[in-house]
Amino acid sequence: MRKPPPFDSQYEAAGSLAERIAAEGAYCVAAIGAFSGEETRSADEVFLEQNARFQAHIADAAALDAQLAELVFSLDRLTAEVSADLDSFRGLTLREKMAGWVSRQRMWRMYTERVREAPVIERLLVLLTKSDALARLIAGQRASLTERHRAAERNLVDIVEQRRRLVDSIDIARLKMKELNAKALTTQGRIGVYGNRAHWEQMEAERRALKAEAERISAEEHEMRDDSQRRERFIGLFQAFVDSLNGRIAACNVLQRKLLIDVEERLIIYQAQVDTDRPGMKVRIKPELFPDIATPIRLFEKGMLVAQDLERRKSRADLEFTRRFPTYTEPPAEISGAPLIDTARRSLRFRLPFLRS
Repeated sequence: MRKPPPFDSQYEAAGSLAERIAAEGAYCVAAIGAFSGEETRSADEVFLEQNARFQAHIADAAALDAQLAELVFSLDRLTAEVSADLDSFRGLTLREKMAGWVSRQRMWRMYTERVREAPVIERLLVLLTKSDALARLIAGQRASLTERHRAAERNLVDIVEQRRRLVDSIDIARLKMKELNAKALTTQGRIGVYGNRAHWEQMEAERRALKAEAERISAEEHEMRDDSQRRERFIGLFQAFVDSLNGRIAACNVLQRKLLIDVEERLIIYQAQVDTDRPGMKVRIKPELFPDIATPIRLFEKGMLVAQDLERRKSRADLEFTRRFPTYTEPPAEISGAPLIDTARRSLRFRLPFLRS
């Protein structure tokens, strides 16, 4: 699988696209709210113009969702690289082994210090900073999408209801036309059969009046039918927009869920990498420093993150993610088949029996 582009440039591009989409999304919602059956311009002209803008917005929105998924994936990949680097610390260096010939205690002290001083901690902190920024962007998208969806759906329901009443009026008009034409035909059949000439002229006048009324209602029915068809075209367009908003909200839910679970993974790796009881270690990760990923950090502070539980939830979140974004179905070749963190092992400090003495 191809490597994702650099996070920072991709994040900046997603932020710019999100701002442009927000303006176009506001236009689409306003267009639905301002829709009426009376237009000074050609119905086809208006539809073609709005259809182009709505479809362009839906396409741009899909591109933004793909970029957000790429960002979530890139952080997950970076986490995998950090975890892989941690594996390199599982063995002893030649210098540490030589120290062990003299003192096993000194050997493990050297090993522990090397692990503690590794740049992995700083890389994890950078990942948490990026995770916080991405969580803020996704949460902002979800909030604005929810607001737009609520307004657009409410306006669309009104338009659909208006068309339903219009269809009812068309049905009533057709029944009236049928009734008037039937009366006119009956009157025509009576002319020349019953009464005198004066009576026949009166019936002819009634027949003409019935036909005229039928023709007037027919003209109104034709206008209402054209209006109904026009509304139907726009309703289809507006419904596609509302459906896209609903789908994007669902996508944001999937992205948020995966991102926060991935944050838990990063915190567990951090916890396994350092002795969080050492002064200055745990204080570097506080909810107020990362407000948009505060929930998993509060669990981290309370020591409530459990690797075994995380593995089950992460597997489910990854499955939802790949279902929503099939591009990421196949894992990267270099880490295929290997867990991102070894949840079967405890941290090195406590896993090695030599450190218990």
